[in-house]
Amino acid sequence: MTEARIGVIGGSGLYQMAGLEVEETRTVSTPFGEPSAPIVLGRFNGKPIAFLARHGRHHQISPSEVNYRANIFALKLLGVERVISVSACGSLREDYAPGHVVVPDQLLDFTRLRPRTFFEGGIVAHVSVADPFCPVVSQALVESVSAAGGIVHPRGSFLTIEGPRFSTRAESNTFRGWGVAIIGGSGLLLWFPEFFAAFLPGWLFNVAMVVHGEEALLESRVLEQQAFEALLDALPRRLS
Repeated sequence: MTEARIGVIGGSGLYQMAGLEVEETRTVSTPFGEPSAPIVLGRFNGKPIAFLARHGRHHQISPSEVNYRANIFALKLLGVERVISVSACGSLREDYAPGHVVVPDQLLDFTRLRPRTFFEGGIVAHVSVADPFCPVVSQALVESVSAAGGIVHPRGSFLTIEGPRFSTRAESNTFRGWGVAIIGGSGLLLWFPEFFAAFLPGWLFNVAMVVHGEEALLESRVLEQQAFEALLDALPRRLS
């Protein structure tokens, strides 16, 4: 069985990884239910990877219905230690244009309906998330996207709304006034519950956000593969 320290969760438009040499597909049961899809284990550029499609292999699961805890727990059971989430987003800044990649450094959570923790039913734990992302992996993401020829922004605050609607103009203007750079809603990606579920068991979770737009989703395919190749070359050296 392939043992992968790195897990990749694909969002809208990324239901499988081009260039991934599939060795095994595992159906994993968890105490929190079934994950969104079977987990694909294989090698990407020679490096072991576990891949999970957040919305299912056919994008049949809405953001509100994603079982974030089951997804994270299933990866944990397979030995994954670091999770990289690839997501689409909207931009609140003119200089963060469609097709650009943002590696956010801060989060604002405006979701309200999704579970965020494994600690319940008499188990209480308080975890600081003041600096939510691993700086080593974030820097590797930035360098990898840049090496693949993409335009990357190494920081920015990301805010997610509950959805399924998008923000009103007044809401967007308010968020922009707060200094928010990128935003996600239903149909984009509500991955905050995914982040907090991963963070609480002591994992390192990072995300690469692709500013959305029709051209961005089409043009980002080659960039994604090249960026992952560079990232997987860099990560083993940085994490050793």
